[in-house]
Amino acid sequence: MLHALVAALLAVLPLAGPGPNHAVDDPFTASRAQWFRDARFGMFIHFGGYSQLEGEYQRSDGSTCQDAEWIMNKCKIPTADYERLVKSFNPAQFDAKAVVATAKAAGQKYIVITSKHHDGYAMWPTKVNKWNLRDHSAFDKKRDVLAELKAEADRQGIRFGLYYSTWDWHDPDARSTQNFARYKARMRAQLVELIDNYDPALLWFDGDWDTDNPPNPWTKQDGAELERFLKAKDPDLLINNRISKRAPGVKERRVVDGDFGTPEQTFPAAPIDGQLWESCMTIPSKWGFAKWDKNFKSATTLTRNLVDIASRSGNYLLNVGPDKLGRIPQPESDRLRAMGSWLAQHGDAVYGASVASWVADPAWGAVSRKGDKLYLSVYDWSNSLHLKVLEQFDVTGARVLNSPQTVTVTKAGDGYDVKPSGAKTNDVATVIELTVRGEQAAPIGTGNGLRAQYFPTNNWTGTPVTRTDPSLNFAWRFDGDNFSVRWTGFVQPRFSDTYTFLAVSDEIAKVWIDGKLVVDASAPHQARIDKGTIALQAGKKYAVRVDFAERTGEAHFKLLWTSANQNQQVVPVEQLYTN
Repeated sequence: MLHALVAALLAVLPLAGPGPNHAVDDPFTASRAQWFRDARFGMFIHFGGYSQLEGEYQRSDGSTCQDAEWIMNKCKIPTADYERLVKSFNPAQFDAKAVVATAKAAGQKYIVITSKHHDGYAMWPTKVNKWNLRDHSAFDKKRDVLAELKAEADRQGIRFGLYYSTWDWHDPDARSTQNFARYKARMRAQLVELIDNYDPALLWFDGDWDTDNPPNPWTKQDGAELERFLKAKDPDLLINNRISKRAPGVKERRVVDGDFGTPEQTFPAAPIDGQLWESCMTIPSKWGFAKWDKNFKSATTLTRNLVDIASRSGNYLLNVGPDKLGRIPQPESDRLRAMGSWLAQHGDAVYGASVASWVADPAWGAVSRKGDKLYLSVYDWSNSLHLKVLEQFDVTGARVLNSPQTVTVTKAGDGYDVKPSGAKTNDVATVIELTVRGEQAAPIGTGNGLRAQYFPTNNWTGTPVTRTDPSLNFAWRFDGDNFSVRWTGFVQPRFSDTYTFLAVSDEIAKVWIDGKLVVDASAPHQARIDKGTIALQAGKKYAVRVDFAERTGEAHFKLLWTSANQNQQVVPVEQLYTN
């Protein structure tokens, strides 16, 4: 019986290496992230105690200071004065059914609402403190905004997510290094309340920058520990990269944190390497409601943003800021409904779509791909549209969505000329659907992973412990130092393509394919992505060797690949062989 117990423990515990692997899966392919990859469009809601001020604070000297969700900080409102103002907060007209109906009409597939912003004010009846909507407002004590929104979202088939700030201006322990552990304990207790009471599909963290206004003692270690705690509590949770901490003066967030990246008020020109991503943006200028903020983006701009983002394999989290009564401003609602009107006719170009790597990004619009369909979203309409081809494919069908007009596709120069027979069908974007046939994929492999040798030094010396690793997807984080790993075996592509191999690593990493050094990150470095390309033939096995060394600090290593035919993913076990 004892021998059986030992064997069972050995089966689940790592045989060697620096410690437990906290990379639970590959978000690019994991089933828990499928809804997120398909959704493409969500509603952000910035709503809190600051909404009561509606963007203006009258100082004691009679002057007026303007801001929105940052008004307490930017206008230097004394805590006692801010508490007095928020005590009058009464969003009695908050209507969860109306909010979710607006999201539904907009074509949004999920909602993320601020449960606690930087001012520390909780929008649910937390038992942790009295600084919350139930205990510190004029709002109905029997109502729970988050519970109402969650119930209505579930009823209407919308995923529900929660924003939570790790930075807190209100709690004195949150800015005290000496007492920060007490704040973290309260924060963890609040997050348990949120998970237990509202079952969010997603937790969206914020407050990850270094600052002294007020101080922010949060660390990368704190983020790693919290992510591990939350994933243990709910393995299906999606968590953004702001759960960690940026280094002082560093704008970019790290690819090794969370499940997805979060560019803000912009979006990249191409898919983000190494991580799912979601761009969060506002409709006017501010996130929270400000009665003076009339700088609304047009529905056309917002819709084209969404199409561009989807064509780069990203999500669009578009914000609304309810007023102090809890109502979404009409100009924001109007624009969302206009977006939904376009999506009702052209949603195939967005939902479940991703980058179309076979073609170049055109000047006249955007191209996305879903299975054997390419969707040409045309902003600047003409009777002849040229599509530059990067990977050869055949076009077997063409049509304009929601139109009887014919479309002629002919090979021309470096690609295809696409000629519709009629006029544009929509001023925002007319969508042409091409049915395409590319290279046939080789069968899924039968591999079992790579041979791994774990060395007790950081230079591949000493007596290694050997095992088989099913894939190279590791986040050891802070659990080990001074070790090195060498993985060897074979990799088998499913397409004849030029592949880009991406190594997510810190410290030292090198990747050889077929004897060629494809990735050379041999100088010590912080967590980053290094990449290189090589042409491979479908179904053929190529020798692979990967070296990784860790000296001190965090330890991360992940090997991904992508090509014109292969979406970005961690190289799967089926395509890796020990011999």
